[in-house]
Amino acid sequence: MAEKIIMLSDARSRIPAVPALLALPDGRLADALARPLQDLRISVTDRCNFRCVYCMPKEVFDKDYAYLPHAALLSFEEITRMARIFIAHGVEKIRLTGGEPLLRKNLEELVSMLRALPTASGRPLDLTLTTNGSLLARKAQVLKDAGLDRVTVSLDAMDDATFRSMNDVDFSVADVLEGIDAAHAAGLGPIKVNMVVKRGVNDDQILPMARHFRNTPYVLRFIEYMDVGASNGWNMMEVVSSGEVVERIGAEMALEPIDPNYVGETAARWRYADGSGEIGVISSVTQAFCADCSRARLSTEGKLYTCLFASRGHDLRALMRDGRSDAELSNAIAGVWHKRADRYSETRTINTDGLVPGVRKVEMSYIGG
Repeated sequence: MAEKIIMLSDARSRIPAVPALLALPDGRLADALARPLQDLRISVTDRCNFRCVYCMPKEVFDKDYAYLPHAALLSFEEITRMARIFIAHGVEKIRLTGGEPLLRKNLEELVSMLRALPTASGRPLDLTLTTNGSLLARKAQVLKDAGLDRVTVSLDAMDDATFRSMNDVDFSVADVLEGIDAAHAAGLGPIKVNMVVKRGVNDDQILPMARHFRNTPYVLRFIEYMDVGASNGWNMMEVVSSGEVVERIGAEMALEPIDPNYVGETAARWRYADGSGEIGVISSVTQAFCADCSRARLSTEGKLYTCLFASRGHDLRALMRDGRSDAELSNAIAGVWHKRADRYSETRTINTDGLVPGVRKVEMSYIGG
């Protein structure tokens, strides 16, 4: 049997060119398809304490798996420096991700450093975090005190046995709910709860999840099972479309569509007709939203990715640790973004290893969702 090789830390990254003519950023950087750069997702660790079957399955990420050495990770000072440069190009929202970001020691220090950064528009930076909730009960208040605005929490089932099976580390639903409530009490809201739906695994939990989070302050969002990376064995037959999710919920609890909060919002919004709350559906497989995508991703070791489904990153850490100036880093980022024409979800084919034959996409656990 051939050995299965999973590409995690991107071996095909390139060091971006630094244009000879340096220009000051004006906060209006746009890509080749006229999409602005507004949202930066920063992975602060490649580690996670869950082994979710759709992201970091145990057969790949076992006890012998070699994570990145600490020296390879961007320091908080390096992350803040990069964030400042991205903000100068127009970024107004930063989301901290992982892996599981709360595993990064003293993360609240980074939150405080990012909180102090002004945006090009003068509006406050929207500073958020995505977590599996396992450490949220103990960290919520300190994160809020440091300046975090809100959190998004992953929860894939209300049934405890189903959830324990999916996270594959025997973590309970009750403990995640405790973390969500602690975040709400600390003021980290509005809180969004994300459920990845996989047919035959947890799609029977769609209605139980909807029932539980109806009439609460939390917004439940259903995410189509995506073909990110190569470790999750993705199959289109396991995708439950957002349309089917809405249909199932609407058959019991009447729904009506509502307008997005902003241009480029990933989730289509629906509210209960009786006013008892709202849900969202994220349709990256069946209804691509590439046309409005304004998101860049910075990996744990400082590589810039212009698409969640990318197969190659741009090594900003190499430039930074080579002593390049802020102006040079700024122009390198601008050069990458100007050429960006990614629209993977719109051009997806049956070859889900990537649009280039033989080239695998980077893993979600490496650059965050």
